Amino acid sequence: MNDLVEVHTHPTLHEPVLVVALEGWIDAGMAAAGAMRAMLEHLDTELVATFDTDALLDHRARRPVMQLIAGHVNELVWPAIELRGAVDANGRHVLFLVGSEPDHLWGSFCGSVIELALDLEVSTIIGLGAYPAPVPHTRPTHLALTSPSQDLLDSHVGFFRGSVEVPAGVQAAIEVAAYDAGIPALGVWAQVPHYIAATNYPAASLALVDGLTRVAGLVIDTPSLASDAAATRLKLDELVAGNPQHEEMVQQLEVAADSFVDEAGLLGPIPTADELEAELQRFLREQGE
Repeated sequence: MNDLVEVHTHPTLHEPVLVVALEGWIDAGMAAAGAMRAMLEHLDTELVATFDTDALLDHRARRPVMQLIAGHVNELVWPAIELRGAVDANGRHVLFLVGSEPDHLWGSFCGSVIELALDLEVSTIIGLGAYPAPVPHTRPTHLALTSPSQDLLDSHVGFFRGSVEVPAGVQAAIEVAAYDAGIPALGVWAQVPHYIAATNYPAASLALVDGLTRVAGLVIDTPSLASDAAATRLKLDELVAGNPQHEEMVQQLEVAADSFVDEAGLLGPIPTADELEAELQRFLREQGE
């Protein structure tokens, strides 16, 4: 194993599924982060490997967190990139790659991940993500699937697939490297209503966990996501009902969503960051009034 990763003593794993959700890339509604957090809270995990964040991260951008108690520096917590192992409800082994997306050495990092995956006999690599889309919160969250393998895409039905050219995150680089190494790899993406993409959207997190069941057979109970999604839905309904402009916007999105049949239009026009912020402010302005 190379200098970027340290493998720790861990229980024997049998053809685990590797789930990847690193912080720092597109994650509308914090959906992937929420899904990963809920799964890790429910499962008993063991540390399998750690990565050298001094080499991989820019600590001016991802600074350690200092805990002060009455002036005393009680703790300094450094950002980490870890590989953790667990067992799902059906006894299936699963690995989670968590932490910050590297700032440097992407090629070397991907090589380390794939080397680990081969050593641990990983059966499939699945990346989680979410993107803003012109969809309403009043409809079920749809999932999109991406993969370097056309055969793998064709083997899964019920997922949207679209065409777009966008900057890639390190998860895409891992998926391509996995494909080149002969490991099945795909990305599962949740569509998040563009007008709330900058806030937590538990419904999308819940959909991603369900997506893991659909594509990999993983069964991981996340009851907190279901209750959080229901509470968020009620709050959004109340906000929309209080403003005719918002009601009209959601109704238009509902019509479009209900009549949508062309998978080639999956991604649609992704709003810019400024457009997202403006829409979010318009949507939430009345909350404090």
